[in-house]
Amino acid sequence: MECTVSWSAPAGSRSGMSFIAETGSGHVLAMDGAPDAGRPDQGGQNLAPRPLEAMLAGAGGCTAYDVVLILRRGRHDVRGCTVRLSADRAETDPKVFTRIHMHFRVTGRELPAQAVERAIHLSHSKYCSAAIMLGKTAEITTSFEVLDA
Repeated sequence: MECTVSWSAPAGSRSGMSFIAETGSGHVLAMDGAPDAGRPDQGGQNLAPRPLEAMLAGAGGCTAYDVVLILRRGRHDVRGCTVRLSADRAETDPKVFTRIHMHFRVTGRELPAQAVERAIHLSHSKYCSAAIMLGKTAEITTSFEVLDA
C-alpha cells in the first residue's frame, strides 16, 4: 500500500497547513489543520478534515465494511450500517487516541441482534486492521442497535 501526501500551500507562500493525499488506488483526500493551531503560520483554513479525523473515519469505514460483509456472508438481509465514533485524546504530545467508542446502527429485515454483535466482535478481534492498530493505544468500546427495515 502506498500514499503520497503533499503540502498544498499556494505558490511562494509559507503559510497554510492544507495537504493532499494521493492514495495507491488513485484517490485523493484533502486534509487541513485547525485554524487555531497556535501561531498564524501554523494554522489551517478549516477546508478539510484534520489528519486524525481522517484516521478515525478510516477506522469507522474499515469496521463498517467488515460488519456488512460478515452479515451478508451469513445470508442476513442487511440494508444499512452507520457507525458513530467518538474519541478522546491524550492531553500531551503525542496526543494519541486514548478512548474510542463506536456505536453501530444496523438496519435489516429480521436481523438477529446476536448476528450483529458477532459481526462487530469479529471485526474488532480479527479483521479490522485500523481498529486493531488503534486499540494498541486506545480503549475501544462498542454498542449497537438493530433497526427493522
